[in-house]
Amino acid sequence: MLSPSGRRGNGPLRSRSGTAKRMVATVYAMTGDLAEAEDAVQEAYVRAWQRWPRLIRDGDPLPWARTVAMRLAISTWRRTRGRLRAHFRHGPQADVPELSADRVALVVALRELSPDQRQAVILHHLLDLPVEQVARETGASSGAVRTRLSRASRILGERLAEADSAFTSKGVAGHG
Repeated sequence: MLSPSGRRGNGPLRSRSGTAKRMVATVYAMTGDLAEAEDAVQEAYVRAWQRWPRLIRDGDPLPWARTVAMRLAISTWRRTRGRLRAHFRHGPQADVPELSADRVALVVALRELSPDQRQAVILHHLLDLPVEQVARETGASSGAVRTRLSRASRILGERLAEADSAFTSKGVAGHG
C-alpha cells in the first residue's frame, strides 16, 4: 500500500497521483470548479495523513478520503451560497473604507519592485524583521538583503515622490 509519504506497498493507493487526479475529477464533476475541487482533495489528503494508521488498519483509505473531499466541497459550496444570498438580501457592506491615495501609490510602487526586493521590503519594514532574519528566511546573504533594501528604497522614493507630485498638482488644479 502507498502511504501519504509515497512509500510503496500493496493496496489501492499504489498510484497516488492517479488516485488524486481521479478524485479531483470526481469532485470537479460535482462542483464545476476545478480550483475548489483541487483544494478539497488536498485537504482530504492532509486529513487522511493525520489519521493514516487508523485508515489503513480499517481497510482501504480511498473511500474515506473521497467522502471527506466531497463533504468539504459541499460545505464550501453551501458557505458560498449563503454569502451570496446575504449579499443580495442586504447589499454590500456600507462601512468598507476606501483606500487612501497614499496606500494606492504605495501598492503601485511596490509592484514595480522585483519580487526579491519586494519580499525584503515587506519582511524588513512591514514586519520589522532584522536584516539577518530576512536573510535567513529568504536564503540570501545579509549583504544581498541590504543591497535589495537599498535599491528598493531608491525606487520607492522616486515612485512615491512622483505619485505625490501628481496628486498635489491634481489637487491644486482641482481647487484653483
